[in-house]
Amino acid sequence: MPTYTGISSEAFRHPLDRQAEEALRQVPGFDLVARSFIEYLYERPQQLFLLGNNIKAGPRQYSTPYGIFRECVRDLDVYPEPALYVAQNPSVNSYALGQEKPYIVLNTGLLDLLSDLELRTVLAHELGHIKCHHTILIQMALWAMGAASLLGEMTLGLGNLISTGLIFAFYEWRRKAELSADRAALLVIDDLEAIAQTLMKLAGGSQKYSNECSLRAFKQQAADFRDLDNDGLNQLYKFLIYNGGNGAFLTHPFRWSGSIICKTGQYLRSLSRSARVIMPEPARKAPWTPPLQKQKPKLCAAELKHSGGKLSAVPVNKPNNRQFLNPLL
Repeated sequence: MPTYTGISSEAFRHPLDRQAEEALRQVPGFDLVARSFIEYLYERPQQLFLLGNNIKAGPRQYSTPYGIFRECVRDLDVYPEPALYVAQNPSVNSYALGQEKPYIVLNTGLLDLLSDLELRTVLAHELGHIKCHHTILIQMALWAMGAASLLGEMTLGLGNLISTGLIFAFYEWRRKAELSADRAALLVIDDLEAIAQTLMKLAGGSQKYSNECSLRAFKQQAADFRDLDNDGLNQLYKFLIYNGGNGAFLTHPFRWSGSIICKTGQYLRSLSRSARVIMPEPARKAPWTPPLQKQKPKLCAAELKHSGGKLSAVPVNKPNNRQFLNPLL
């Protein structure tokens, strides 16, 4: 599988992800939420919980998943290496959080269902979130949503100041961020069929009846779902389902049966056909001053090019402007 030494997240970050993040940062109340989150509810509580309630993967614990994880870290050139935890939970799920000390959590239900290749797909997806610096905003979103719905006046007035618009903006960004993470998985796996197989299992896979699932039928289901957009009323229903019309907001787009299967093949072929020059990751706007973090020296630019059937990243001589970059956000 391909390895992208020196690759920037800008090589695969989805344009809708960028647009949604910019819109989120412009919503009234974002600055207040950001400052309060950093001051009171940063990473330390999560780190304590993980160490006390989950298994930390390594060479002597969950060595096979850990080995796959290390390979994905290498392939996407993620530095520093995040921690990997396994949680006792039958739900087929995983997530990535943390900024100074990022980490990924895999549920036991996911490990029991997926093959090693499918697990690699999930790990590359979560590392894509870390590579794109999504994790701090995801943590903020989780906290803001909880504060708005549960804490109210107990949050020293924050509950009243977190507007409905901010909550909608957080959810919209979270869904768009998934598109970038899916692209990271596609780069690592380099096989659209394997990606589709993983998505099918995550949508409704079963160990007992896995032999009765058809990838061809699942792709047809994806096409049928996409064709529903020809009716404007269906587009309205999708919007309502996204945004709480069924009793809960969706944090992911309809990617199991929709856009990822139908559209990412074109993205993969586009990368394979032509070289692209990727400039350094731009400084992210931040309403707070993040703590300093030791950063592995990165290439100032990278060029993706197709060579011998594989995608690779090679350095390109560009002016050194690292001093203007914010590596954290």
